[in-house]
Amino acid sequence: MTITAVNRSKLLSEANHSRVIEMAWEDRTTFEAIEAQFGLNESAVIALMRRYLLPSSFRMWRKRMAGRRTKHAVLRGATWLRHRATHSRQ
Repeated sequence: MTITAVNRSKLLSEANHSRVIEMAWEDRTTFEAIEAQFGLNESAVIALMRRYLLPSSFRMWRKRMAGRRTKHAVLRGATWLRHRATHSRQ
């Protein structure tokens, strides 16, 4: 039995839900980075956002993400799969 990305989002803890939502709101965090870290593809992230945000917040997020180049690694280059803070160890 395989677990789909949408079902996988139901298995995440509340802390991970908050982290995925935070990463989805960030401009520079790609959907591919979210998928690499949590196993949720873009449609699963959209479903999670729709479920956990207020309707007006979800609409504002979708409007903000529409056509944004920084949310897709293919459009901006695959070198930025994960965000790393400048103050963290290499």
